[in-house]
Formats: sequence, C-alpha cells, structure tokens
Amino acid sequence: MASVRFEAVSKVYNTDSKALSDFSLEVEDGEFVVLVGPSGCGKSTTLRVMAGLEEATAGRVFIDNTDITDETPSKRDIAMVFQNYALYPHMTVFDNMAFSLKMRKLPKEEIKRSVTETADILGISEYLDRKPKELSGGQRQRVALGRAIVRQPKVFLFDEPLSNLDAKLRVQMRNELARLHSQLKATMIYVTHDQAEAMTLGDRIVVLKDGCIQQVDHPLEVYNNPCNRFVAGFIGSPAMNFFKAEISKGELLSVNGRLEINGVADGMYTLGVRPEDIIVSERGQFTCSIDVVETLGNEKVVIGITRSGEQITARCRPDADIHPGDDLSFDIDMSKTHLFAVEGVERKI
Repeated sequence: MASVRFEAVSKVYNTDSKALSDFSLEVEDGEFVVLVGPSGCGKSTTLRVMAGLEEATAGRVFIDNTDITDETPSKRDIAMVFQNYALYPHMTVFDNMAFSLKMRKLPKEEIKRSVTETADILGISEYLDRKPKELSGGQRQRVALGRAIVRQPKVFLFDEPLSNLDAKLRVQMRNELARLHSQLKATMIYVTHDQAEAMTLGDRIVVLKDGCIQQVDHPLEVYNNPCNRFVAGFIGSPAMNFFKAEISKGELLSVNGRLEINGVADGMYTLGVRPEDIIVSERGQFTCSIDVVETLGNEKVVIGITRSGEQITARCRPDADIHPGDDLSFDIDMSKTHLFAVEGVERKI
C-alpha cells in the first residue's frame, strides 16, 4: 500500500467560503484514519481533493512522497467507496466488480480469480449473477467494497459508506470494515459524522470544524483528553455536560456548589463533565430537577436542570428508581473533569 501526506491544503469555492483551510496530515502506510466532524466541516472535500475530483486552491498532496496534486484521477491509483454505492444497474455483481479490471484489459482468468476471491472475502459469492436491484442495501455496499478491493489500489477512500444503512446493518458493516482492514493491511481514509464509527474503526481520528483540524490522535486519547471545548462536546454520546465555573482561591464554584482545585489561576472557565462521571448519590452535594428519563435497557439516561438553570445529563443504573419531576442528588468525579477557557478557541486548561 502507501503513505499519504497533505501539506497545507486549502480549498476555496467561488463564494469565497473556505471548505478547507491549511489542512496538513500524514497517514502512515496501512493506517486506518477517520475524518469526523459535523456537516460542512470539510470531510468530504478532503477526500475529493485526494481523489482528484476537486482541485486544491493551495497546498500539495503526496502518495509515497510522490506529488499527485496535479495528476488526473485515473493516474492516482485510488479507490473510492461512496455513500450511494454508485453501481451500474444494468450489470451483474460480477461485471460491476470486474469493470475496472476489464478496462485495464487484464486476462479473463485473472479477472475471474480476483473477483471470485474478493467475493468470497465479502461473503457475496452467491450473488455474482444478480443485478444490484435484486440486492439489499448491505449487499450492495459489499459489492461497492468489492469493486474497490479488486483494483488493489494504493489507498482506499470511504465517503460515509454506511449512512444509508439501518442501525443494525451499520454495526455489522462496521465490523466487516474493521476485519477487512486487518486482513488487507491497506491504507484507508474514512469520512463519517458518526462518532461511534470513528471511535471503533480508526487507528487515529481527525476532528474537523469549519475546514480546520481541531485534533488528531488515537480515539481514546481524543475522548479522554480533548484539546478544546468543540472536540469535547462533539466526541462522546451522550454529549459532555458544560457548566459555567469560577475559580477563586483554590475553589471551583459551579452548579451551585464548591469543589477544591489546585494549580489553576483565578478566573472564569467552563467545566466539562461527561455523563458517566456524574455520580448519582442520595447525599450528593449537587441537585437537579429531572425533566426526561431515557430507558435504554442497559442504562438510564437522565436529563435535568440544576438549581443554577443549567442542563445536565447523567448515566444511571437501569434499575434506578428515577422519574420525571423528581429531584436528583449527585456528585462529580473531579479526577475526570475538564476545564476550558471561555475565550478564543476555548482550549483545554
């Protein structure tokens, strides 16, 4: 396979809006990197620039230290899997998968062997004679994956390939992709807005906002040590709680309570607490009024309003006797809290 390098890549459209701004990233040979962020953050634009479907306004793109910025898409040796499958409706599964190999004028026996082996890996051997309309969404996505795999490209690009599938099938296909990466040892760049996909698939994840990289790291490092408030709020479900906080003389004043804190200058901050670090306790020093209780089977997610008027989300045991309208007492695990500046990029303190 191959390594990939983006050097200060920017993309500006005619409206003068920047889809990408000074995007720099190195992807190692065989690495699975996931680009994650809200709609419009530049994820798909990054893939399209990589594939040659969009022209970079500035910056360079390299594969194995070879500058491909000005190469045509056909010469980049990249396979891209799209959200909408993009299969030829009049062709069989076999012909869809074999199309790029036939265009290269490879021998028929080599094409048949490659397609058959790939279909076996993906579990779609029995569908090779069918047309796409005769397949389910998951089967079509496997065909789209197979069409990319048979080419044996240097780099695989995935543009939200699972977003059209139902929840159960998304989980199944996510596992298939992880298994494929382990088996193929391929370089893969994957775009999604689904943080569960990002956390479970990526060797590293790249969090984007407004065309700019916010943080690049291993999934658990991003989860446990977000670099700013945006990353903290985007990664994690339910989302992190944020409270207004003031630090004065070694005390943190927030959600109508006081907590000891050391080594931080006096001033105003934002306190971040994940729902799993809210400790429900009959003698907790904080209280809230419960608005909503979501029963999920393995847990209950409680949404309430604190006495200071701030919303709070907490995770509770599935057998917890909690109902809307109740008052809930809780403590905060201070060892797992996050402090953020309240100005600029709201960086972590």
